[in-house]
Amino acid sequence: NCAALPETLIESELFGYEKGAFTGAAAGKPGRFELAEGGTIFLDEIGDLTPSTQVKLLRVLQDRQFERLGGTQTLRADVRVLAATHRDLEALVREGKFREDLFYRLHAHGAIRIPPLRSRHKDIPVLVTRFIEQANKEQQTAIDGASPDVIRKLMNYKWPGNVRELRNVVFRMCLEAEGPVLEVGDLPDHLRAGTDIVP
Repeated sequence: NCAALPETLIESELFGYEKGAFTGAAAGKPGRFELAEGGTIFLDEIGDLTPSTQVKLLRVLQDRQFERLGGTQTLRADVRVLAATHRDLEALVREGKFREDLFYRLHAHGAIRIPPLRSRHKDIPVLVTRFIEQANKEQQTAIDGASPDVIRKLMNYKWPGNVRELRNVVFRMCLEAEGPVLEVGDLPDHLRAGTDIVP
């Protein structure tokens, strides 16, 4: 997640670093591109990359080459790159905040536009079922499903945080539920009250 990493760490995380590259670098460490060699790397929130990191990423995409932070050896990366963002990259290009050449390189095989969750309410019951399964596995809960009233409330909400927000809500409900089925009483207050309803 490019947005979750501070600017000072993103390059070392993606491209790795050599021993002594910065204070505390007692040993070298491979970056995500080295670790993904021969596979796929998924860069979430790519619209938040700094200009200097955009330049280095463009080099990897064009030439399949990079250097570790503090290193001089050129390394190769045979990696498929998938990228996602909630931001309008075309607008960022027009504003000079995202490199145009990187934008077109990322769109070499086209873009898949996924509408926000508030525009596809019919997906919510399927997603809720999936997130309950994940919560049962990851949190050792034992939830069998969600009541029709819960599904209705979830389908009427705008979901400004999109699918991540829905996942977090379901995980929290699974942890706090008193019975094997999620009920309206298990919903967070703002969902139970029906605020922020889709028009």
